[in-house]
Formats: sequence, structure tokens, C-alpha cells
Amino acid sequence: MALIEARDLVKTYAMGDNTVHALRGVSLDIAEGDFVAVMGASGSGKSTLMNILGCLDQPSAGHYRLAGEAVESMTPQQLASIRNRRIGFVFQQFNLLPRTSALENVELPMVYAGVKSSERKARAMAALQTVGLGERWEHTPSELSGGQQQRVAIARALVNQPQLILADEPTGALDTKTSEDIMRLLRDLNARGMTVVIVTHEADIAAWARRRLVFRDGLIVEDVRQPGHPAAAGAEVGA
Repeated sequence: MALIEARDLVKTYAMGDNTVHALRGVSLDIAEGDFVAVMGASGSGKSTLMNILGCLDQPSAGHYRLAGEAVESMTPQQLASIRNRRIGFVFQQFNLLPRTSALENVELPMVYAGVKSSERKARAMAALQTVGLGERWEHTPSELSGGQQQRVAIARALVNQPQLILADEPTGALDTKTSEDIMRLLRDLNARGMTVVIVTHEADIAAWARRRLVFRDGLIVEDVRQPGHPAAAGAEVGA
């Protein structure tokens, strides 16, 4: 079953007197449980696509359905609702609140969703344990390494039990070993049934995915299935 169904997506921006064609009629399906890497040079359209898939932006033309819901005609309130219910976001710079504990950072999406305090804490602790940080729940971001901060960010993305994880350059601020740890974690989450879509400039990061999409000039120019990173085979989540 397709979790993401996109048809003829067009996105244009006005830049002074010029019109920028960020997407030029992109169509794709992403099945539930898939792991997709999106690649391309700056300005190729990959970030625009991610913003549309994440319900952060809407296409100028075309159709997008997420879990059967038509997104292109939604109001801002409806877009916020579908983001909170169905999507978890992971960013390059972690986007954690600096003076707030790991537990409180992970609880944040549930505050917006109106979840009561006791349930928030229990779910946040479970998410931190999933990413191997159950014992660091009291630590603030400054007391955690870069890789641990990204694990907190992934726990926050997971806590509302979304169907889709969207990760924008999730290893861009990390060293090689830590990047591999984060990709093992995403691979493990995918193996449990989570749909994962990442944007990356790095071929070795893209190799962890099952499918690779390459963008150029607002179009998909490559769409291939791949066996995945050999180091990830049978890997478990590291601490």
C-alpha cells in the first residue's frame, strides 16, 4: 500500500521578475515501510519535495495524498494536524531546546497534541529507551554528544507514533562513526515497519536506504532499488 502518492507536482516561486521552477511535474509513490534516500545538488528540487511531503508547503499544481488524505487542498490548521498525527521530523542541527532535558524535548510534540502529563512522560521515556538513551533522560543538550542529541531528536520524532519519518541531512553535523550509528538506528526503525525518507548529499549515507531518488532541475532523473549498506545488515541499535 502506498503511504505517499504524488502526481504531477509542480512548485514555482516568484523571485523578483523571475519565476523559479523548483518542481516540474514530479510523480512518485512510496510504499508503507519503505526506506528512501533523496539526493541531488542544491537547487535540484529535493528540499522542495521534502517540504511538500512533510506538509510544510503545498504544490502550485498537482496532487499529493498522504495515507489516503488529499493534502494539496488542506487549510493551514489541517496541515498542522496531519503533521502532528502522521509525520516525525529529524533535522541536521537537531533543533533541541538548549535548557530543557532530553525527556522534556521529547515530550514537546505531545504538549501540542494535548496529551496529559503522565502519559507524555511514559511515552517520552519509552522513545528514549528505543534510541538507547533511557539513562540520559535528565541531561540537557549541552551535556550530550552530537550523536546523542540526534538520538533525542529521533526519539522526539517517534513519540507521536507517526507513520512517516522525514530526515533532512540527519548526519550532516556528525562525524563518520556517529553518522553510521544514526543510520543503523534509522535502519532498525525501518525494519520495525516505520517508513523513512531522508535527504542527503552523501552517497555513503544514501546507500543505507532501500531506494534512491536523484533530483536534477526539478525532476527525478534516477529511481533505483539498492541492496543497502553492507555494514547495516543485521545491525542492532547501538548505545
